[in-house]
Amino acid sequence: MKSVSATTGIDFDRLLQLRLAVARYGEMDLAKWWDTTGQLGPWGARTLGRGFPRTRSFAQARSVFAVAAHRCAERFDRPDAVTLWRLPEDLAEDFEARWEHWLDAAAGWQPFFAQVEALQGPDLAAALRALELVSDQDLAAFQKLRRSAEGRAVPLPEAFAGRAEDVALLALGFARGETGALAVPWALRAPKEAA
Repeated sequence: MKSVSATTGIDFDRLLQLRLAVARYGEMDLAKWWDTTGQLGPWGARTLGRGFPRTRSFAQARSVFAVAAHRCAERFDRPDAVTLWRLPEDLAEDFEARWEHWLDAAAGWQPFFAQVEALQGPDLAAALRALELVSDQDLAAFQKLRRSAEGRAVPLPEAFAGRAEDVALLALGFARGETGALAVPWALRAPKEAA
């Protein structure tokens, strides 16, 4: 059963997969964006395996997500921005509500966690494509993205409407950063419709 937002149609399973891939890629043993080293890699598996035998991978993910979100907020913190780690409140709540479901289905997630653990190389966009998380259309839109003048952010061309394409670009935009030089992809929050 897919976990899809009733209001926007965002596939929360895919959002989780995108977050996992970006979180792993940003660790110190790869892109050096946030201060975790291989926690979503083999080191984390060995460290947390005894304490969390069934849900170890999700415990690792929670930890790296928190560090990545904090680091991105340090680097770029615009109040009206949506990032991969700071979604609109309703979507963030819906995403959090899925954790129990994912924990109950933890065994089914292990093949994907193994793929994330094995990520290597300098090309996040290619990794996301290899994991089948982004389409050729997403990659074409990504080619138009540029870092901001100060190099800290990657603005998306349109406001966040909650489409699958928006989420894909929030993940792909990280590929505009460089090793040791995080650039945070962001989009403006769409204005709320008048009641």
